[in-house]
Amino acid sequence: QVQLVESGGGLVQAGGSLRLSCAVSRRTFSSYAVGWFRQTPGKEREFAAAISWSGGSTYYADSVKGRFAISRDNAKNTVYLQMNSLKPEDTAVYYCAARPSASWGRRTEDYAYWGQGTLVTVSS
Repeated sequence: QVQLVESGGGLVQAGGSLRLSCAVSRRTFSSYAVGWFRQTPGKEREFAAAISWSGGSTYYADSVKGRFAISRDNAKNTVYLQMNSLKPEDTAVYYCAARPSASWGRRTEDYAYWGQGTLVTVSS
């Protein structure tokens, strides 16, 4: 079983930054690609960013490209999402997800394991 725990969410003013962390409890963590998704009430969960198991390949949604950066530390079993220049429309619950594959996916159905989410609120 793979468990994911997100942290780092909170309240920030527009233009500010936050760094989310996703700790994965799996010794073979380096064999998993990881994605970040976000969801607001009444809307479907949407893709934000993803990283391959080696960290050599990343992908971003157009809405966050140039502002967010995903990275991973396989020695610490942790994936990070650095969020800069935050906007009120970035307000959402952010989820990390893992799949036992070298490559990332962009769809929720591409991922087998999910964390419980962490709330990010950006005030205007």
